[in-house]
Amino acid sequence: MSVGDRYGPTVYERVQATPEFGDLRRRRRRFVFPMSALFLVWYLAYVLLASYAPEFMAIRVAGNVTLGLVIGLLQFVTTFVITTAYVRFADRKLDPAAAAIRQEIES
Repeated sequence: MSVGDRYGPTVYERVQATPEFGDLRRRRRRFVFPMSALFLVWYLAYVLLASYAPEFMAIRVAGNVTLGLVIGLLQFVTTFVITTAYVRFADRKLDPAAAAIRQEIES
């Protein structure tokens, strides 16, 4: 038996049941899931190219710098770009909604 069963829903259970909270979760999911899938596909492509196309990855771009090295370094760049995009998205779309929910709980 949970506390909610015995005494009624907790404040957290009531908040989770609100449309505002559901909207906040949907907004986050609409950003996080596609971006995660995109990054995983990009990373998997790198791993597969490294495993099955070593001649392609060994193409020299400049001096001793190979295409594989450039693509590998782009993995890091992609991580920073996605992180920056998420922070901007959260600042514009998630944080104001979360602050409104928090204000409602605290008042």
